[in-house]
Order: sequence, then structure tokens, then C-alpha cells
Amino acid sequence: MAAAGSTPGTPGTPRVLRAMNDRAVLDLLVAHGPLTRTRIGELTGLSKPTTSQLLGRLEAAGLVHTTGSLSGRPGPNALLYEIDPGAGHVAAISADPGGITALVADITGTVLGRARVEADAVAEDVRHRTAQLVAEAVDGALRQAGLGHDDLRAAVIGTPGAIDPHTGTLRYAPHLPGWHSRTLRDDLAAVLGTPVDIENDVNLAAVAEQYEGAAQDYDNYVLTWLDEGVGAAIVLGGTLLRGATGGAGEIGYMPLPGAPLARGGSGDGGGFESLVSAYVVRELTGGEATLAEVMADDDALGEVARRIAVGIAAVVAVVDPELVVLSGSVAQAGGDKLRARVEEELTGLALPRPEIRISVLDDDPILTGALRSALTQARDQVFDTA
Repeated sequence: MAAAGSTPGTPGTPRVLRAMNDRAVLDLLVAHGPLTRTRIGELTGLSKPTTSQLLGRLEAAGLVHTTGSLSGRPGPNALLYEIDPGAGHVAAISADPGGITALVADITGTVLGRARVEADAVAEDVRHRTAQLVAEAVDGALRQAGLGHDDLRAAVIGTPGAIDPHTGTLRYAPHLPGWHSRTLRDDLAAVLGTPVDIENDVNLAAVAEQYEGAAQDYDNYVLTWLDEGVGAAIVLGGTLLRGATGGAGEIGYMPLPGAPLARGGSGDGGGFESLVSAYVVRELTGGEATLAEVMADDDALGEVARRIAVGIAAVVAVVDPELVVLSGSVAQAGGDKLRARVEEELTGLALPRPEIRISVLDDDPILTGALRSALTQARDQVFDTA
């Protein structure tokens, strides 16, 4: 029976303290990989008996297992402990106008399966079977991994636009008509068999940069996405800025000199996007050249840098980030030469000068961000031993 005036799970009780220690050790194993009992004790400050009891408890719960031993030192070989990869699995999905890509990973983040379903987002039949197409992509990844829906603990989907927290509908993405249903989140959860989060694709790219890209160790940064679509993710004080309707960072619509105003949400163009999207950049040399070929032309490179700098200057004047990361196909094609020219264009302006970096992530940053977000959710569930 609980003591008078206390309830199970009250902070400070042995149960909660054990759960906190469990989570600390599990997070260490995620971050560092296999560790010995002695090293875990050193990193956590726990005594040897407490560490041994903790590891025994986690092993019995199926959260850790031994993976060999560490030799080459005096005394008996020390057992190495690691996260049991089968403790949980997640799905990460990226939706774009040309199709849906899904991957499945274990709780350690190791990707086990990947699949893509090609589908024209504006095709009439696609509008009414969006959830089924997502399920098809995820099912393909699950089959490759040898898993089923029951193995999934979380799923995160990245799409252009943003889910309005008040209405549950997708905003700022008129080119994805099949994703505008008010019941989409529930429909997706039903076909996947697990709760689903729908997140803005550029926000997820920013998550990827923070975990393993150019924005590591930064709490105030802006990721500027320069591709067929244009957007930004704004992180201030380590927190992603979403806005009242989920649309913070939709800088593609931002009014700028030389760009027509974007009106009515029709997707017909206007604003910053009409100056720097991949399509517009290709048109600078007639539309036949690749982005890499356009960026090899010094005049075109300078014009793109000038346009990007104008947009960045507007954002910097409002949010004052330490860092701006340039990502997407335009940024990748321009590389360090584009970064240097953008910095030159910002020189001398009467506003803060953030560091400018080009994203160096090799894989799809949207999928990477979706995976990281899904892993965070799954670990919060699986690693909670309270």
C-alpha cells in the first residue's frame, strides 16, 4: 500500500528514481553504443551494485542484451551491453508530388527496409486513396525488413505544407490535393496500425541537420529549403517555431522586391519562391540546363546568390539566427561557391551576420528527420520503465 499522502509514480519515489536511471543508461547506450558495466557506472555515477541491478532489470525487460566482451585488460573480460534492436521499430515516410517513400528502422536507428510508390499527387484516383498509397509504401519497407504492422511503435510522415493544429487539415500545399482530408491522420493510423504524426517536410530537414548535419550544437538557426518548392524551418532557443496555424517558415510566399505577390493559395507562384525555386533557377539560362550547369555560369550563380541573400536578409532581420543552413537541390548544386557569394551579398548590411552553411547530408534529409522524430517518440514509449 502506498504511504499516506503519496501516489505511485510520485517524483522522488524509488520507482521513479529507478526509471530515471534506466532511461539515463538507455540514452547512453543509444549515444555511445556498447558499453561495459564499469563504463556505464563511470558515466552515470551509479555504484557497481546499482548498475548491475539496473542492467539485469533492463535485460529481463528485453531492452538491452550483451554483445560480446572487452578483452586486453587485466582481470576477466568485461561484458559489453547494448540496446536490443528488436525492442521496437518505427516507420519514416516522405510524400512529394511524385510519390511516397517509406523506410523502417529498429529502435537503434538502423534502417531495415525501404520502399517507394510512384504516384502523381494530382491524379484523380490518388486524391481518394492517399492512405492506401502510404500503406503500400510502408508495407513494402516492412516486407523487406521481415516485420509487420504490430512491430511499429511510431510513424512520422513529412509532406510539403503544414497541418493546421486547429482544423487538422494540410495548409500551404495546393499541389497535394489528396492530403487535405480532415480525417487523414486517423485514416493513416488505421491503415498503419500505429499513431501517425504528419510534419512539414522542411521542419523535418531541420531536425536532420540538428542531429547529424550542419546545425549540430546550434540552438538558434534557420534552414532554408531551396528546391522545386521553397520554405524554411526556424529554430529559436532549441525549439521549432510553428506559428498559430502551423505555417511558420513558409517563406516561399514572402513578398520581396522583384517578385509578384502570392495570392489566394492557388499555388500559381509569387513571393520568394518565384525568385529562387529550382524551376526558376533553371530558366536563368533558358531552361534546358541542369542546376549544376546553371551554377557553373558565374553570372547566373551571382544572380541566384543575390536573390537568396535578399530572402535571407528579411528572415535574419526578424529572427536573428546564429546560423543559416542552405539545403535542397539548388543549394546542393551551388555548393560552397554559392555559399560564399551569398555571404558576400550580405556583407555590409545593417543587420546581424549569421554563419552560412550548405547542408552536407548525403541521404534524403526529410526522411532522415522523419526517422529521428519517430525514434524520439518510440524511445519515449519503449524506454519508459516506470
